[in-house]
Amino acid sequence: MKTGAFIIFISIVLVVYGLVNSYIFIRGLQAIPGGSLWRPWYIAGFWGVAFTFVLARIMERAYPCGFTGVITWIGSFWLAFLLYFILIAIFVDLARLVNHFFSIFPSSFYIDYPRTKLITLLTSIALVTVVVAAGFINARIPRIKNLELAVHKTVSGRKSLNIVMASDIHLGTIIAMRKANRLVSTINSLNPDIVLFAGDVVDEDLAPVIKNNLGANLGQIKAKLGVYAITGNHEYIGGAEPAVKYLREHGVNVLRDTAILVDDRFYLVGREDRDRPRFTGKKRKELQELMQQVDFSYPVILMDHQPFNLERAVELGVDLQLSGHTHHGQMWPFNYITSAIYDISSGYKMVGNTHFYVSNGYGTWGPPVRLGNRPEIVQIILKFD
Repeated sequence: MKTGAFIIFISIVLVVYGLVNSYIFIRGLQAIPGGSLWRPWYIAGFWGVAFTFVLARIMERAYPCGFTGVITWIGSFWLAFLLYFILIAIFVDLARLVNHFFSIFPSSFYIDYPRTKLITLLTSIALVTVVVAAGFINARIPRIKNLELAVHKTVSGRKSLNIVMASDIHLGTIIAMRKANRLVSTINSLNPDIVLFAGDVVDEDLAPVIKNNLGANLGQIKAKLGVYAITGNHEYIGGAEPAVKYLREHGVNVLRDTAILVDDRFYLVGREDRDRPRFTGKKRKELQELMQQVDFSYPVILMDHQPFNLERAVELGVDLQLSGHTHHGQMWPFNYITSAIYDISSGYKMVGNTHFYVSNGYGTWGPPVRLGNRPEIVQIILKFD
């Protein structure tokens, strides 16, 4: 991404982040009585927490250490709290607006109005805490999604292929040693023929991945035909070249606009991420150009991180496309947005003769929280004639 465009983008993000925090800050401050001793603590605590996310993003790359990890966790959780505080504040303000015209609140609501506001604030904090805690627990318990799909092609010496696929792992400060170990042990328990990572294997910053030696975990994956990955937008945000080099050094074959014949029995096609031009100024290859390397008498499996333009895979005769990126919104109600943007926001769909699977992802970005969907590892038994 060009420097000027990057500065403009970051400036917009910081302005929006500041405005949203200010809105929540003011609504909370209004609920605390003017002479209360809690007001200075609230002011200092609120802005101290609000700035941790920005500080963590700066420090994570420049100076990864224990302190950076702590503030990264705090700042990441704050994003989840912020989202649900916004939703509650909007709900309360809409209720007040309706009450202005229709008087829906009982008279007892106004008898001790300062106390009512304080109770509303404390209730909101308790409710959001419970919701975020539930989302945190959910994010730490991935499911195994099992699919059995048929490709009507004959493969010499093989009737089926056991594929284990994961996307959006986001290895880094939040998705670290414990979740990486769980990922590897779960994959190995499924006894895969081949393991496919459909982008965003690492988060933006490679420094915490190196510091925690998370690549060593990936090197313990056991798959008869190997471990393959493609780039996602987060590899490009943090710098695709060092990320790809690191993954390859730890046994992951990264396909970059490449089609290969695996085991002399099926083709695996890996696309560069759709955001490559935005970060490097270089275009990725068109899918039609990639498919010129393919013999379609063999089964063809395509990995493309972002599930856009699915009709092209159908037109060109792809048998199975695997994608991720969406996280299915990660936190409700963002799933409605991703469902509006993508033809498939989550799960399986067959279009023409092409099977599509878009994974919710294994890890998280930002808040280590998932609500309305489950993290997952996908096992696909691909059957041949």
